[in-house]
Amino acid sequence: MKIKNTSDKTEHKKRRQPDAYVILFSVLLFAALLTYIIPAGSFQRETTANGVSIIVPNSFDWIEQHPTHFFDIFTAIQQGLIESADMIFLVIIIGGTFSVIESTGAIDSLIMKTIERTKNKEWLLIAIVISLLSFLGGLGILSISVIAFIPIGISLARAMKMDAMVGVAIMYLGAYSGFAIGFMDPIRTGFAQKIAQIPIFSGLYYRLLIYFMIVFVTILYVVWYANRVKKDSGKSILGDHLFPKAGEQEGDFGSGKLTISQIGVLMVLLIGIGIYIYGTFQWKWSTNELAAVFIMIAIGTGLIDRMGANEIVQRFIQGCKNIFYGAAIIGLARAIVIVMQNGLIIDTIVQGIYKVIEPFSNVAGAIALLIVNGLFNFIVSSGTAHAAIMMPIMTPLADLMDIPRQVVVQAYTMGDGFTNIINPLSGTLMAILAISGISWTKWLKFAGPLVLIWFAIGIIFMIIAVLMNWGPM
Repeated sequence: MKIKNTSDKTEHKKRRQPDAYVILFSVLLFAALLTYIIPAGSFQRETTANGVSIIVPNSFDWIEQHPTHFFDIFTAIQQGLIESADMIFLVIIIGGTFSVIESTGAIDSLIMKTIERTKNKEWLLIAIVISLLSFLGGLGILSISVIAFIPIGISLARAMKMDAMVGVAIMYLGAYSGFAIGFMDPIRTGFAQKIAQIPIFSGLYYRLLIYFMIVFVTILYVVWYANRVKKDSGKSILGDHLFPKAGEQEGDFGSGKLTISQIGVLMVLLIGIGIYIYGTFQWKWSTNELAAVFIMIAIGTGLIDRMGANEIVQRFIQGCKNIFYGAAIIGLARAIVIVMQNGLIIDTIVQGIYKVIEPFSNVAGAIALLIVNGLFNFIVSSGTAHAAIMMPIMTPLADLMDIPRQVVVQAYTMGDGFTNIINPLSGTLMAILAISGISWTKWLKFAGPLVLIWFAIGIIFMIIAVLMNWGPM
């Protein structure tokens, strides 16, 4: 009697699932095909005092077609890697740094100590962490830099006997539930309000109300899934591989007693992240500075733990190797945007949106703007670029449709923010999935329903905002 090997069966099933690179390359081919189908067009643009190029409303014109040729598809990949180099190397450096930190056992000991303090109250720990990160996200402090917290979240989930999905959700959804609303985000909300010519950070109280509701449902969603997996690991979306990242195993996390050197390691990590957060406000730091901070954290960690110079390098390089697969995905995602930009079809898509929405009533128009901004984020995933393209179009449209300009700003921030967490063109998301080893399709299965819940809440608040004529306030 022949016995079937279940591990071979699982492996065969795993092979049948399209790799992230296959998915993104297919989208790249589709984007190239669109440059033959969608006519090329362009708006006139003017440069603001801050050097940002914005669209001049009612200036759209048809131009000569610029289809993407076969060879251009592959040069776009190289160009995507070049343009995304800062993000790619940031992810690689963070992977190397956390490899050095994890070798000291400091994070594992801290997590065990935290879990002991919240014994049988994991929901409370999850709620506290999500609330804290969401507040930082709402201020615009945590966006790209949330990548640095993912390894900690995964270690926390392992210690709580859950899965990697929970670890990513606590950190990433925590930060982005606040970032999506951006109640005091100068880069997205402030910039959009400036284009809409309303006071910066006006409408704060109503925006905070939306923020609290979004964060509340996010906590409920993550706690629900976490409890489900803790009771029965078979219900994990990740299947048998609760922690799919190579080298991650459910091991002994120790007693939870922190040694003096481990405390020193954690202090170096905390001080480093604190310096970066301060730098973002005071000196407008970005990805390059964050990478520099993490290199210093890696060196500081090695010195405190009394590692030799060669050992620090070896552990760092090993972490870089483990993360490279996912880091390079960021460049391929960028290549898709490059193909559409070079094909000059993005402005045509914007003009099409404008023509579709123009006849709507003010309430229906506000809902449509929220949904359209969510969809447009799949074309232009950069928040500032999204605002620079859409806000100059939506602002006069809002005046024509009797929609308060404050509503239009919020339609942009929520539309952009909500779909960020499932957008395969988002460098931040793809970097996080790379670190965790979670495939985009499985992440979509987990986060997709939450995105729909967020949009349902957003639609309700949009309707109320129009009916109460939400002004600057």
